[in-house]
Amino acid sequence: MKLRVMAATLALFLCLPTAAQANSLASSSPAAGAVLVAAPNAVSVVGTSTLQADGNQLSVVDPKGNPVDDGSVTVADTSLVVGLKPLTAAGVYTVSYTLLAAGEDPLQGSYTFVYNAPAVIASSSPTPSPTISKTAGKTNSSHGAAVFVAAIFLLGCAVLVFLIWYARTLWNQRQKKKRKAAKKKTTPSTRKE
Repeated sequence: MKLRVMAATLALFLCLPTAAQANSLASSSPAAGAVLVAAPNAVSVVGTSTLQADGNQLSVVDPKGNPVDDGSVTVADTSLVVGLKPLTAAGVYTVSYTLLAAGEDPLQGSYTFVYNAPAVIASSSPTPSPTISKTAGKTNSSHGAAVFVAAIFLLGCAVLVFLIWYARTLWNQRQKKKRKAAKKKTTPSTRKE
């Protein structure tokens, strides 16, 4: 008799209509309530049902309520991912989502995580710093080249001074000859014929 009652009860449960399985949040990254010391570059939520290609929403705001997601929402099967801008402020970040699965009510919700920003934010692309390497051969050759250039410069200056002096001497000699010639023409001749 007990066996019949158990079989009848089991049959009754199997015949009752079952409620449709509703979409629910299976996981998230970063997890709800997580405390992070490294800034994530994306946020993802994963549901239990396959998501529709359009209409899903995922947004992230900083402690002041400013959006920090880049708006690039990607749907892949049951997961929804959005990229993040670089996080600079420490505090509580809020993630809000709307997941749409075919034949189910939209799953809406939000959760928070904490980001402890470092005192100094490093840039995403490192800036190169100049390095100075001294090689004995390069130092000596550049020193020798500097001495050679200085010697050529001084020699050029000496030649220029010599040419100026020589041109002036020639000019003065020519002027003296002109004056002598002019003097000879102006002085009367004292010879008698």
